Amino acid sequence: MNLLAHAWLSFNQPDLLVGNMISDYVKGKSKEAYPAEIQRGIMLHRAIDTFTDEHPYTIEAKQFFRPQYRLYAGAFIDVVYDHFLANDLIEFESASALNEFAQSSYQILQQQQIWLPSPFSQMLPYMISQNWLYHYRFREGIQKGFGGLVRRAAYLQESDIAFAVFEKEYEHLQKCYTRFFPELKQFAKEWLQLD
Repeated sequence: MNLLAHAWLSFNQPDLLVGNMISDYVKGKSKEAYPAEIQRGIMLHRAIDTFTDEHPYTIEAKQFFRPQYRLYAGAFIDVVYDHFLANDLIEFESASALNEFAQSSYQILQQQQIWLPSPFSQMLPYMISQNWLYHYRFREGIQKGFGGLVRRAAYLQESDIAFAVFEKEYEHLQKCYTRFFPELKQFAKEWLQLD
C-alpha cells in the first residue's frame, strides 16, 4: 500500500485525502454512500493505481520482485516508491517537511473518522503511533512495510527476500521511481483538472 503517495497526491484537499486513503477498503457501489469529494478521492486512488501498474518504469521495477513474489511484485513496488518519495527533495524539502505533512494527514483522518471503514479505522492508531508516512524514509520502515504486506496477504509467507532485493537493486529501483513519479504527479493533476 503506497499510503504516502496517495496522501501526497491528494494535494492538500482533506476530502480527497480521506477518499484516496480508504479506497482499498471501499468495494463496488458502497462508494456511493460517501460525500462527492470523498468519492472523487476514491476514484482518484483507483486511477493512480491503474496508471502506476501499467507504467513502463513500474513494469521494469516489478521484474526484480516477480520471480519470488509473482502477482505481489506490484505491492512491494508500491512500498518501495513510498520510500523514494519520502526521500525526494523535490517533493519534501526536508525530513521535517515530510513529518509535518504526515502529522497533518493523520489529523485530517482523525477528524473524518466517521467516514473511515472499520479495517482502516482499526489500522489508523498504529499508522499514527508508528508514524508510517514518515518512517518510509528509512530502510527499517520499508522492512516493516514489507512485513505488513505479508501479514495482510493470503499467499505470502515471508518478506526477507524482498528486502534483500530492495537492498541489492536500490539504485536501479530509485532510477525507476525518479523517472516515474513526475509523470504520475502530472497525471493526478490532470485527472483532477488542477492545471
